[in-house]
Amino acid sequence: MLLYSYFGYAQTTISGTVTDSIGALASVNILLKDNSNALVTYGFSNVNGSYAIEDIDSGTFVLEFSALGYHTKKLPINLTAENKTVQFNVVLHEKAMALDEVFIAAEKPISVQKDTIRFKTKYFTNDTEQTVEELLENIPGLNIDSDGKIRVGNQEIEKIMVDGDDFFEKGYKILSKNMPAYVIDEVEVLKNYSNNHLLKGVEDSDKVALNLKLDESAKRIWFGNIQTSLGNDNFYELKGNLMNFGKKNKYYFLTNLNSIGKDATGDIQNLINPFRLNDPGHIGDNQNANTLINLSATQLDFKKSRTNFNNAELVSLNAIFNPTEKLKIKALGFFNWDETNFYRKTTDVVYANGTDFINTEDYKLRKKAKTAFGKVDATYNISETEMLESTTKYNISTYQDGSNLVFNGLNTTENLNDKNTRFDQSINYTNKFKDKRVLLLTGRLIDENTPQNYSVNQFLFQDLFPDESTANNVKQYSANHMQFVGVNAHLLDKKENENLLELQLGNTFRKDKLNTTFSLYDENLLLENPTGYQNRTMYTVNDLYLKSKYILDLNTFKIIGKLDLHQLFNELENNEHSDNQRPFFVNPSLGLDWKINNKNKVTSTYSYNTTNVGVLDVYSDYVLTSFRSFSKGTSRFNQLDASSITVNYMFGNWSDRFFANTFFVYTKNHDFLSTQSIVKQNYSQSEKIRIHDRSFFTISSKLDYYFKSISSNLKLDLGYTKSEFKNSVNNSELRKVTTHNYNYGLELRSGFKGFFNYHLGTKWTTSKIETTITNSFTDTVSFLDLTFMLSEIVDVQLQSERYYFGSLTSKNEYYFLDFEANYQFVESKIKIGVTGKNLLNTKQFRKYTVSDISTSSTEYRLLPRFILLKLEYRF
Repeated sequence: MLLYSYFGYAQTTISGTVTDSIGALASVNILLKDNSNALVTYGFSNVNGSYAIEDIDSGTFVLEFSALGYHTKKLPINLTAENKTVQFNVVLHEKAMALDEVFIAAEKPISVQKDTIRFKTKYFTNDTEQTVEELLENIPGLNIDSDGKIRVGNQEIEKIMVDGDDFFEKGYKILSKNMPAYVIDEVEVLKNYSNNHLLKGVEDSDKVALNLKLDESAKRIWFGNIQTSLGNDNFYELKGNLMNFGKKNKYYFLTNLNSIGKDATGDIQNLINPFRLNDPGHIGDNQNANTLINLSATQLDFKKSRTNFNNAELVSLNAIFNPTEKLKIKALGFFNWDETNFYRKTTDVVYANGTDFINTEDYKLRKKAKTAFGKVDATYNISETEMLESTTKYNISTYQDGSNLVFNGLNTTENLNDKNTRFDQSINYTNKFKDKRVLLLTGRLIDENTPQNYSVNQFLFQDLFPDESTANNVKQYSANHMQFVGVNAHLLDKKENENLLELQLGNTFRKDKLNTTFSLYDENLLLENPTGYQNRTMYTVNDLYLKSKYILDLNTFKIIGKLDLHQLFNELENNEHSDNQRPFFVNPSLGLDWKINNKNKVTSTYSYNTTNVGVLDVYSDYVLTSFRSFSKGTSRFNQLDASSITVNYMFGNWSDRFFANTFFVYTKNHDFLSTQSIVKQNYSQSEKIRIHDRSFFTISSKLDYYFKSISSNLKLDLGYTKSEFKNSVNNSELRKVTTHNYNYGLELRSGFKGFFNYHLGTKWTTSKIETTITNSFTDTVSFLDLTFMLSEIVDVQLQSERYYFGSLTSKNEYYFLDFEANYQFVESKIKIGVTGKNLLNTKQFRKYTVSDISTSSTEYRLLPRFILLKLEYRF
């Protein structure tokens, strides 16, 4: 609020009402222009005819009111620094029109109609945007994360549709990272979105989706583009899009092959198994089979493309058919091959309750992944109020991972063969049997297998198995077979006073079969399958539940009460020992939404939840989870209790000139699963234990302000997280571990219409951990991006970055420079260009991290400098 007061100093607010001879006029377009007739700002009247345009600088202007069917009214005004608020109430007069001779041409950069906000893309682009993702970065209020996640304000979108149809659901990054931008005419932001159109106006939805509207010239024809790039040292990229969006049928084929570190898919799991929280008509989204071992690259707060030595091949074939007016079929085929390499060198200084040592690792990882995924969606509109939906999915993925590791001077090789097969079938019936009353019946079946074969060519466990003196390698086979069946009946009943009652009755059944076999070998000779390191676990959970929710709408207040009742039937079989359990628990929740006024809104929730643990928490014997780490579960049932409070304060709206959002969460885990561990130089063993009292606290604020005087948008991002938990290391008493994370950053992006634009920012991140000792460090990331439109057909882009990593004794600053230039000719059909990455040829960087038992200094290898020559053809 202090920032808002500062930004609004010496500026004027214009407000008033717009009426006609009958009464208030809504959706009147209100434009403020300067003496040169250039648009300064704009607004719209609401349903009461009221309007307000804020933060106007001093000067002479023309205030223009226009609406379809009315004469335009223009008011010359003069604003001085003394004018804090001025009011203009206007009356518009109807305009007679000869309907057979009417021609209306009124195009607005932004238009609002109920829950839809439309952005004409030509007002927010400079023709340097190549993909939909780059286009959306220019739309006010949309935020794109470094991994491609799209948010409206602070809320992630549900999907991206093209002319009203959706191909990828939560896997929308495949579209945003590949579809060309030049064919998009409008971007629609759909607020209060419902995935089921029969629930529109009934469910209490705060979801947001995007709809891309194509230019008329790109409809009902085949069109697309192909782009190829070749560079030094075998760096390349080839991508293509082929599309046809007709009235009845739509087709979208895309491919992307590259070795330049580019991720063309985002998180594939968002396509295979999207997670939709509390979405009516969906159950089982959080159900998947777990794996025990994962050889993966470290996730860094660093641009992934700089460390991703890849050779990726992607093909996606997508079609939407409308055989009849009532039936729509969506078919998707997705194929991805990827070979990646990752390199790092690490020095760990470990201090574990009197056991101090230093470990060094020189790690080289090679991963080969193949994924084939198919999906068929069928929607049959039985009538205007009844609908039947069916979704069938099948996925098969294979992974061949291998690492060459020098551990404390010892050459070590890991091999992991991993496979995942998943069949997923869901059926949903919707019946809107009254205007505001809907019944949904849902059924879902999932069958998933995740077998793994893992081997290590060294034997580091002499202290654990002293009798096996000839052992020189180990192997482990594991398999988890998961089956899920769920049925759910969901009634939504919206009252005349806008109160909403929801009732759900359902049953879910999940069975996990987890088998692991750990073996010691002398070359190829099996020596032993040690006792205490083999698992034969079968875990079934049957959940019979009744869920209720009531929203009491009191205009500016909404009170939201929830009460969920669960009767569980658990069975656990561990190595022929069987047990069963019949717990019953209640999960209550109470929320309050308070709309103070059009600019201020507070939402808050208190909840108490009991959760049932999963199969990876209940197995009884040790399993190998890395080349020198073992872990085991509790071997018993557990239900864990937690309380949580969330508060969110929002000032303004995300499309306003000034927008601020503060989010607060406090969680108290009354019970939680921690570990008691034995940590040695060559191995570690951890066992899950149930203990009491863990807390988590986080607060974050995001502020967004647009400076009209410099046509630039300022974003501030502030956050703090504190976590407290307990564990035991090397037979110590339970010890308290406290972590603190601070992040604060700012960025400024211009929106000039001229030849030059900029985007700059800085982010600081501080991490601190407290146990028996305290460690902390601060990292800084800064960037400056410059764009030059030298002419209508020539553009140049420069991107620079600076990284500073704290607590390193030497070489803690790193600089990067990227370059791109494009020349477009032949009537926008052909574009040639050159791209340079890592022009300063920074070959590695080092980073410092801390944990509750160690400090680590890690060096990562980076992709070297490369130059690409690019050719794009549009057809």
